[in-house]
Parts: sequence; structure tokens; C-alpha cells
Amino acid sequence: MRFATVVAAELHHEFVEKAKSRPKSQCSAIAIDAPSSLTDVAGIRWGSASLQGAREEMEDDIIIRSDGLEGFSFAAVFDGHAGFSSVKFLRDELYKECVAALQGGLLLNGKDFNAIRKALEEAFERVDAKLLDWLEKDGEQDESGSTATAMFIGNEKLVISHIGDSSVVLSRSGKMEVLTDAHRPYGSNKISLQEIRRIREAGGWIVNGRICGDIAVSRAFGDMRFKTKKNEMLEKGVKEGRWSEKFISRVQFNGDLVIASPEVYQIAFGSDAEFVILASDGLWDYMNSLDAAAFVRNQLQKHGDVQLACEELARKAIDRRTQDNVSIIIADLGRTDWQNLPLQQQNVVLELGQAFATIGIVTLGIWMSSLLSL
Repeated sequence: MRFATVVAAELHHEFVEKAKSRPKSQCSAIAIDAPSSLTDVAGIRWGSASLQGAREEMEDDIIIRSDGLEGFSFAAVFDGHAGFSSVKFLRDELYKECVAALQGGLLLNGKDFNAIRKALEEAFERVDAKLLDWLEKDGEQDESGSTATAMFIGNEKLVISHIGDSSVVLSRSGKMEVLTDAHRPYGSNKISLQEIRRIREAGGWIVNGRICGDIAVSRAFGDMRFKTKKNEMLEKGVKEGRWSEKFISRVQFNGDLVIASPEVYQIAFGSDAEFVILASDGLWDYMNSLDAAAFVRNQLQKHGDVQLACEELARKAIDRRTQDNVSIIIADLGRTDWQNLPLQQQNVVLELGQAFATIGIVTLGIWMSSLLSL
């Protein structure tokens, strides 16, 4: 049940042809800000891929930058919703604001993590204020928003600034570490419970895991209807029959339901750190972190091409019938001799289980067919 390798050139050509047929307002099927296996700051090699998947529109985007931050590279995944406007704004503005807040990398190269965290928190909040103002002045009722997970790699460490439900995974000598938590208004984990409590304290409510029965992420840029346009959102809901006048008369907002305040993390790499995967939930909702990291590790051991590994991982998510856009960035930290490592047996037990399950289903189908034919 091994994933069939696709030649990189053919895959890229297919994605480009699909991109040409889409409206210009959508981002391309494969977004690459760095050439294949680009060697970057401190020997880092980057791969990136973005697939539309089964969605009618492409609302994700990717950015990788190596300028502006002394000794560090910047990479981010934006997962948009209700349109692409917010993502388009963030692609240009978030990086510039982060560079300014981090003083061109001066804070990143220092040892004061609290200063880094404060700078990134303020940068994210400033960008959100600018975005809301921009959406307001756009003229049309733009309800778009976007999650954003940004990472800064350099000086033997990784700094992450994160809102939403994309995720970052680090591989250390074949062992996987999940470095971020999803900001969602459902679930029983600590972060989800905190988000649910915050939303309710702000006057909101949760229906079927969605804020006010609408949005399934609790931290994001944009989304005016849950920030500056909450009362308008209530009135619109009455007109659409989603709730009654009596219901909204009891609602009292005292804060934003969706916020852009990031969680900021700092991780020291160490000699065993191999690569980092940053991807939107279109990957993680259909492939767990262990499978994804093992897949990438095996790809790098086979051919050492991080761009091809990234494209193959994106295609694997599509093959697993993901219903969302899929955007992935992989940073190979350049400290592993992939060609001289033994190939890892990727989830042998899982694959055997899948094989036996398939055999069982086929056998059951034959047996039922024989009964029906009697």
C-alpha cells in the first residue's frame, strides 16, 4: 500500500495548468515562494505546496521570506474562509509588521523570550486592526477572515506565532512533536475549553462546534461579524430566520468572539532536529501528525528532495479525500544525511491492518452477494 511516487515535473505542470484555468482572485494550485530544495539561512532547505482539493475556491496561501530578519527566515500558512480578501491582505502586511516589531531580527537573536512574545502579540493585533479597517473601507460587506501560523527559523531555534487551526510538527530523529494547539470552539482539551469559556464570557454561544452556529475557529484575522459588526450579525440572523428577536434581546456582547491574539512558542532545535512541517488543517484533519512526519522522513531518505516530499505529502492528503484546501511548508534543517539513513518502516502495523480490513470488506461483499443470489 505504498504511496506511488509522482515525478515532480509532471506534478508541477499539472498544478500550473489547473492554476491557469482559475479566476485571478484565487491563489495558484501550487504556491512556491522558494525554488525546489532552496538552501536558505543556516542551510535550511524549503519545500512548499498548496492544493485546492475538493473546495470550489482556493482560500489558502503560503509565504516564505529570507530577507528582513537577520539570521532568520520567515514562513507562514494562511487558511482563509468566506473569501480570499483577508488572506491577500495578510500576505503582504503580516510579514512587514512582524519584521518591524522584531526590530529586523534583533529581538529574535536575543535571549528575552518575553520581549519576542510581546512584540509578536502586538504585531498580530495591529495587523488585525488594519485589516478590519481595510475591510470596512472596501465598500462591500466582506465577511472574510483567515487563520495564520507564522514561524521564524534561525540561530538554532524556532519561534512560532499562531492563531487558528493550522499546525506545526517537528521531527527529532524520527520522533514527532506537535508544537501548536488548534484554536477551535469544541473539544475537551485544555485549549478548547479555554476558548469556549472565553467566547461565552464575551456573550457568544456555541452550536454544533461553531461560534453562533457559524464559524469553527475561535482565533483568526478579519471576521468583522464577530468583532466590530456583532450587532449587525445578530440582525442579519433574524432576517435569515436563524434566531428570533426575543433571542437577540437577551444577548449582550462584552468582547470579541473571534480574536487575533496569538499563542507564541519558542523551541530549541538541538542536534537531533530534522525537519519542520507547517500545514493547514486540510492536511491534519485527514492525516495524523505521526503519519505525516513518517511519510516525509521516508521521502527524504528516498530522494532527499524536500520540494518533492512536500508535493507528495499534499497529494497524499488529496488521495485521502480531504474536503479542504491543503497548504504545506516543510523546512529541512540541513543537519541530516538522508542518503545514509536506513529506510524507516512506515506504520507497518497500520498498513497491515488496512490491508486485512480491505480483505475483510471484500470477503463480506462476496458472501452477501452469494446470499442475495440464492
